[in-house]
Amino acid sequence: MSGFDRHDAVDRLEELVDTVENERMPVPVREIWAFGDVALGLDPVERLDVYLTKDILMRDDSDDRSTDAEAIAAEYDVEGIGKSVRADWAADYAEYLRTNANGHAAPEKCLAAQLLGDDEPIHLEVCNASFEDNVTQRLRGAQLREDYTQLLDPRGVCLWADGTRSDEAFRKLRESELALPTLSSALEMLGMDETDAETAARELHAWREKQEGVTVRGDVV
Repeated sequence: MSGFDRHDAVDRLEELVDTVENERMPVPVREIWAFGDVALGLDPVERLDVYLTKDILMRDDSDDRSTDAEAIAAEYDVEGIGKSVRADWAADYAEYLRTNANGHAAPEKCLAAQLLGDDEPIHLEVCNASFEDNVTQRLRGAQLREDYTQLLDPRGVCLWADGTRSDEAFRKLRESELALPTLSSALEMLGMDETDAETAARELHAWREKQEGVTVRGDVV
């Protein structure tokens, strides 16, 4: 799949919100944002950028208190059931269980497996911090490491937060009403000087152009 027509891109975002609202998630999800090309009003949208704010699972809030997390972990040979992801979710959605290199359940990969198709041109960012807070955190980290591919494009729109969908945000996306600056200008607004902002924008755009299919990045702040 090479990209989305703008109408299809916004439809896909609505489907994603529907899924979060109507299905059990591996961890609680608090916010859904769209950022990048779709927020800029481009048509077609080559890649759809989505940001999810999730909670870190401090305790398992599974609906079925009799769910045996240890038994599920043993059955699927996955660590972290009932700790990193909900035990009742793992029991009902085992086909979406995904792990990191250590065999431990990876919430961001589980979310991507449940929400996205394998070959969709979608990039998913997952973090416990809100989009706006993580924009500044990632900017500082990228500057310290001198790796601008780690930046989070600050030009985003909140589609859903704490169970409430923003119909106005979806309307503005459909009608391309959002007035957003260039990436370099947006980075300057966050405190970068002009030269560094232009360099960062070029590097981030170049990194994005190399990505294909579904990509997912998990972050903890």
